[in-house]
Amino acid sequence: MAAAKAKTTPARTPLVAGNWKMYKTESDAEEYIQALLPRVAAVSGVDVAICVPFTDLRAMVDSARGSRVEVYAQNMHHEPEGAFTGEVSAPMLSELDVRGVVLGHSERRQLFGESDKALALKVPVALDAGLQPILCVGETEQERDGEDTERKLRQQIKDDLGNVPDERLADVVIAYEPIWAIGTGRVATPEQAQEAIAFIRALVGDRSAEAAQRVRILYGGSVKPENAAELLALPDVDGALVGGASLQADAFAQIVSAATP
Repeated sequence: MAAAKAKTTPARTPLVAGNWKMYKTESDAEEYIQALLPRVAAVSGVDVAICVPFTDLRAMVDSARGSRVEVYAQNMHHEPEGAFTGEVSAPMLSELDVRGVVLGHSERRQLFGESDKALALKVPVALDAGLQPILCVGETEQERDGEDTERKLRQQIKDDLGNVPDERLADVVIAYEPIWAIGTGRVATPEQAQEAIAFIRALVGDRSAEAAQRVRILYGGSVKPENAAELLALPDVDGALVGGASLQADAFAQIVSAATP
């Protein structure tokens, strides 16, 4: 991991976030957090988060309090309240001491029709509420094979961050998740991941060179203990958004350790 030490600037602390998706009841979550906390207690120089279902938020915030593990939600609405059945708002999350929120995950986009227009509203609301947004972007297999990756990323970054002022761009965490690599076991090669993430950083740099140096960009897409070290050592990769491997405390802890500078 010497390469990781060399490439991470002091302003870009690696972040490893585990996205549980729709897994783990509250009792499952309690068992998990008790297994995870001792495994990451000695880790330094890396931020750790678990992105849990709404029903687990309060329990995980209480159980992780005082540890290095922060608790994030997986979605939120941009309005503070209203007739939006099934949604939760930023004030609701903040009241629970939730620290961040995943926005625009490909499953939200593909299965539930979440649009770039909606994300343009959500991202600044999360920032204003003191929540750490993780904005997910990435291309489909068809777009990758059609050499349309750069156009897709350019459009997502432009639209989704359109309402974020330049001075706050670096406060958004961006997660590059090639959709063809999520839950498929197929992983972007290190060259593909580095190329796409460097391109995203350049897109941020088109608006603010300072923000481009400071913004944290994660890789997500079948990240596992076996491939984490190689991916996390890439020059522009500042951590990982981990799906399936985050459901096992030991596997997730190994990925966290791989991110340690």
